[in-house]
Amino acid sequence: MLSIMKIGWIQRPPQSSPQGIFSYATRGVAPMLGNAVLGLFLLALAACGGGGEEQASPSVGAAGEPPAEAAGDSLSEDQQTPAEANPVEDSPSEDAAAEVAIVFLGDSLSAGFGLVREEAFPFLVEQQLRDAGWPVRVVNAGVSGDTSAGGRSRIAWVLRQQPDIVVVELGGNDGLRGLDLESTEGNLRQIILEAQEAGCLVLLTGMQIPTNYGPDYTRQFRELYPVLAAELEVDLMPFLLEGVAADPELNLPDGIHPNPEGHRIVADNLLPYLEPLVGRVLDQRRADGEGGEGESQRKREAA
Repeated sequence: MLSIMKIGWIQRPPQSSPQGIFSYATRGVAPMLGNAVLGLFLLALAACGGGGEEQASPSVGAAGEPPAEAAGDSLSEDQQTPAEANPVEDSPSEDAAAEVAIVFLGDSLSAGFGLVREEAFPFLVEQQLRDAGWPVRVVNAGVSGDTSAGGRSRIAWVLRQQPDIVVVELGGNDGLRGLDLESTEGNLRQIILEAQEAGCLVLLTGMQIPTNYGPDYTRQFRELYPVLAAELEVDLMPFLLEGVAADPELNLPDGIHPNPEGHRIVADNLLPYLEPLVGRVLDQRRADGEGGEGESQRKREAA
């Protein structure tokens, strides 16, 4: 498993070490994006996974099983952190059909690396939405080490949970590793298209990376998310870690993953993007109840 190093200030990154990229990553970001997003590589969220190790099973209910393997590095099951080892959601209740099901398809940020499940932002978002009176159920399908290819390999299984909303939080590891951006864009596109075909609303969370692979790659990666969201007409949260990235008081000692307070801020920032989507799902259900079919019928047919 890749070792996690504290962020360091060095002259240049070692050319052959992913850990060296971690150590260096906070340096060239500030000139382009400012201190507010210094260390954007935090989003290489799942870079804490070990190459070639078995993919950890995402924390989803018993409605189905994930593929045996997913692309990308990850923590193996015996390396799971508490938040990953405990699903966000309980077993669906008898009236689960009345709830709006939200799935977080992501990597170690969604998985809540280093935290217990009650501290990770998917759990916090669920609690905040419920406290606000929204009937929701959150499913955490975050897997440490996942890439966009890994998410693409899991989307069919995720959709068997029959979610109403899919939050796509992937791509950071692709950028950290310098993967081909056409492949990343293609994977994210396919995930979104399959979710839409199943009748789901989609929230895409934007990612940003440092300049280790040059300013052109960094810019193209950053622009990939808003371009894709506009083209496929899905909602976009521009940067998931806004106000959290690179702040030592809001991250774990590894300098990469948010601590409990950081996750609370992420949850607070997510809420304004999710509430309108939940409202749209409920509005559609009311319309269906008045004689229309629309997306609800489409979801039943897709299932």
